[in-house]
Amino acid sequence: MIQPHSPLHSLTSGHWFKLICGASFQDLPTIRNLTLAYSLAGADCIDVAADPAVIAVAREGLAVASQLEPTAAPLLMASLNDGVDPHFRKAEFDPHRCPPDCPRPCAQICPTEAIPATPATGVIDARCYGCGRCLPICPLGLIEERAYVSAPELVVPQLFAAGIDALEIHTHCGNEEGFARLWRAIQPWGHRLQLLAISFPDHPDLIPYLQTLTRILDPLPCPLLWQTDGRPMSGDIGKGTTHAAIALAQKVLGANLPGFIQLAGGTNGATVPKLQQLGLLSGQPSPIAGVGYGSYARRLLAGPLEAVMSRCPPHLEAHPHLLRAAIAQAVTLIRPLKVGQSSRASPPRNPFPA
Repeated sequence: MIQPHSPLHSLTSGHWFKLICGASFQDLPTIRNLTLAYSLAGADCIDVAADPAVIAVAREGLAVASQLEPTAAPLLMASLNDGVDPHFRKAEFDPHRCPPDCPRPCAQICPTEAIPATPATGVIDARCYGCGRCLPICPLGLIEERAYVSAPELVVPQLFAAGIDALEIHTHCGNEEGFARLWRAIQPWGHRLQLLAISFPDHPDLIPYLQTLTRILDPLPCPLLWQTDGRPMSGDIGKGTTHAAIALAQKVLGANLPGFIQLAGGTNGATVPKLQQLGLLSGQPSPIAGVGYGSYARRLLAGPLEAVMSRCPPHLEAHPHLLRAAIAQAVTLIRPLKVGQSSRASPPRNPFPA
């Protein structure tokens, strides 16, 4: 039974907010602080890489949030891929091959500062989340991508042992076999799942493919969430980027698939107002369950997150003024989704009021 005002209640009532840390993003201090700030601001789900170290620091952030505000209790989700997927890659290059006078356009375009401007410095692996924006911009073509595919039979038990609540499967059209293999590895743990999300980009044959996935998943022991990845890995946050996410959501909505629909990929501050304008966030149940934010959510907190990294310890809760600033920024993104939700129209109380 779905409890009132729980994260899953937000899903069923159209007030769902998910923070997407990134399937390849492994900057542990940043993930801990993002988890803390967005949990206190009212997030319903924190989505992280399927890495035990990443899950551990996210759980630390959740534990601190719960101590400061008991109502802050989002689901912890880990992302898996069912094959080669751009979300599961890293950029890499040998900095010693770079000319001394190279202007390093790769450093200027990197959205996470994974490539420092310092000469003879390569990619900071933990910060790279695989957006690929640096690949075509290198004047000498020195930057390559390193993709990885995990063995699900080994990884899935580790994830549940680490304490996740939900899983997200990244897939794409034509990969029924890979998806089925991954689901077979997950099934023995299905009774532990509170939610299964499936993330995918657009494709001419998308709807028949998703219909095939519903047959593979039947019977499913938990709620199902379709994540429409409108502009995968774009790293862009301009207002226009939300159109692809909304268009893909409308396409999937028209297919009447079982489960809930959540936007991602190019989502930003214009997404909720546009959904409201189109009438996609009204009614019971709401046509669209909610929105997931990745690059935009991370950049929104860039100021306090960067400031805290120069402190000791680099934990937001140890520096109340920075935590206040981070929560205030996170609330600006979450509040529009929560307006009208019974007893949760406002995010949890700020534990450090000014």
